[in-house]
Amino acid sequence: MPESLEDQYVVLIQQHEGIIHKVIGLHVDAVEDKRDLFQEILLQAWKSFEKFQGNAAFSTWLYRVALNTVFNFKKSEKKNKKASAAAAELAATPKEKKEDHELLYDLIRQLNEVDRTLMTLHLDGYKNKEIADILGMTANHVNVKIHRLKTQIVESFKNVKNGSV
Repeated sequence: MPESLEDQYVVLIQQHEGIIHKVIGLHVDAVEDKRDLFQEILLQAWKSFEKFQGNAAFSTWLYRVALNTVFNFKKSEKKNKKASAAAAELAATPKEKKEDHELLYDLIRQLNEVDRTLMTLHLDGYKNKEIADILGMTANHVNVKIHRLKTQIVESFKNVKNGSV
C-alpha cells in the first residue's frame, strides 16, 4: 500500500531537518524567531510539497524553500527595525577566546545573505552545479564567487587571529 503524501512528507522532513536548522541558524539570532521560522518553513514546504516533482534532490528543494522563507522573513524584519551590523557584533566579542570554528562561523555570518548561503552549501558538500540550481546562478558564477569568498574569509580569519581587526 503506497504511503500517503503526508507520510512521505514527514519522513523526508525528518531525514533532512538539519538543513532547516542550519539555514535558520546562519540567518537568524533570536531564539523566538528561530522557532517561528522553523514552523513557517515546515508550512511553506508542506504547501508546495505536492508540486515537488523530484527533478532535483529533496534536500536541494528543501534548501530553496528554507532560504526563500528566511529571506522573506528578513525583508519584513528590515521594514520593522534596523538590523545591527554584524561587524560590530564580531568586534565586540572577545576574539582570543573564540575557537577557530566559532570564528569561521562568525566570519561567514558577516557575509551578505547570498554569499553566506553559497558558502554554507559549499561547506555542506554540494557541487557547484547544485548550488547554482538552488541559488539561480550559473555554475561559473558560483565557481568565481566561491574562490573570492574563500580568499576573503581566509584574509579576515588571519586578520582576526593576528589582532589586526
